[in-house]
Amino acid sequence: MTLVQLDALDLSALLCSRVCHDVISPVGAIVNGLEVLEDESDASMREFALELIAKSARQASARLQFARIAFGAAGSAGASIDLADAEKVSRGMFTDDKTQLAWSAPQALYPKNKVKLILNLVVIAQSAIPRGGLIDVTVKGDGEAPTIVITAKGSHARIPPHVEALMAGTPEGGTVDAHAILPFYAGLVARAAEMDVTFAITGDRVTIGAVPTPEAAPSPVAAPHDVPPADDEPPETALA
Repeated sequence: MTLVQLDALDLSALLCSRVCHDVISPVGAIVNGLEVLEDESDASMREFALELIAKSARQASARLQFARIAFGAAGSAGASIDLADAEKVSRGMFTDDKTQLAWSAPQALYPKNKVKLILNLVVIAQSAIPRGGLIDVTVKGDGEAPTIVITAKGSHARIPPHVEALMAGTPEGGTVDAHAILPFYAGLVARAAEMDVTFAITGDRVTIGAVPTPEAAPSPVAAPHDVPPADDEPPETALA
């Protein structure tokens, strides 16, 4: 299938839509809480409003910090990112009891695009367990050739619809909308990071793996007997 190419304006617009979608709910809850504070004199209602505002503000902050690394520049071109920072913003995304996060990775600086890939795969893993569960992130190896394994285990686990085609850049219908931009963008990041991503499911467990893209096989070297003799060399049948 033909690889879909988005121009810079469409890609940035769709990513902005995704970020707005993620933060509009907690920001709206903050606004609702402030309205309650303005209109209510009941102490219990005001306490509830303050708790709602505090929780929603933390949630909005966590989602923006995550988006800054997962979708944003997060440093100049060619910069590295500490995996500890990636873990921190990932944990901020799981503040409720619905989904738990386990993280096993070196304390090291990794190339930016590889860290961005990890974070985007974490979001895809979250969508693989719609009823919640456990997401286990394991990163091994150095930054140049890491092995990434993310497992999502939970009730009704499934590989998100069309995610493999979107990551390959060949979405059904040949178009990408705001709902599909995250896996499509994750595919762009994977190719920029020179990583191959695979999906597998066994029972209630979805496994997402990412390994370095194999290098092109070297050109075969001609065997000695395949090399023609030089003009000044006698043929093999010449007498001594």
